Amino acid sequence: MIAHGHDRSTAAARSRPVLVVTLVLTSVMMVVEFVGGLWTGSLALLADAGHMLTDATALGLALIAAWLAARPPTPAKTYGYYRAEILAALANALLLFAVAGSILVEAWHRARAPAPVMAGPMAAVAALGLAVNLLSAWLLHRGARESLTVRAAYLEVLSAAGVMVATGWTGADPLASAVIVVLIVPRTWSLLRQAVNVLLEGTPAHLSLTEIELAITRVAGVRRVHDLHVWTLTSGREAMSAHVVVDDVRESERLLQSLHAVLHAKFGIDHTTIQLETAPPEVLRIKAPEG
Repeated sequence: MIAHGHDRSTAAARSRPVLVVTLVLTSVMMVVEFVGGLWTGSLALLADAGHMLTDATALGLALIAAWLAARPPTPAKTYGYYRAEILAALANALLLFAVAGSILVEAWHRARAPAPVMAGPMAAVAALGLAVNLLSAWLLHRGARESLTVRAAYLEVLSAAGVMVATGWTGADPLASAVIVVLIVPRTWSLLRQAVNVLLEGTPAHLSLTEIELAITRVAGVRRVHDLHVWTLTSGREAMSAHVVVDDVRESERLLQSLHAVLHAKFGIDHTTIQLETAPPEVLRIKAPEG
């Protein structure tokens, strides 16, 4: 017996207005920093514009996920368009690695031959960026932890501008840009790993097959589990399939309800495909008498 469990969350849909506002603020500030970096000659501002690109992309992907989650599956796309978000994340990660590499190369050249930087305007643009980021963090609330590295990047830009204003040492600008790249790379690497793992239908990092199997076998009437698979459809939405050997398939309704409840409560898995089956009868082997 096979049963499916589905539960479409509306949390993403409810967060759309906040995501849209935050995305607009971040994108506008990213453009301002890019233009400001070209105008002032500040590599740190250009690097931070790349850093903001990571945040704008994350917000954009969250909006894409909310939009795609609302679209029903079709006969041609039985899972809908969930994987479009993952493909976008993969392309974004590769692009950000290229941006980070180009910034590091330019920082090396500027460290050897410092270029003039308009420190005052640079500090003003960086201060505006910090204000926008703090406003975005306040709007997102729950995502405030992720904003810590972004705020650190802005502080690096402000510190570099302060050093140049006070001492005239333009070498602080490429140094700050290199620090910002150090902040970009780990986030980008994590994004790349997650995207590849989803495309390979790997087990989500926050879930353990051993723990899931143990929770299933603890349900009354379940003997064992085999062919257990857990994978990610899109961000925040996991799926699971398994063959569950039970004592009596006539209790299928109770068993399936219990299994779905356990998987949802303990692991947040709402998309489940469970096949109930009984253990095959043991084959008796009659040993021939010794002659």
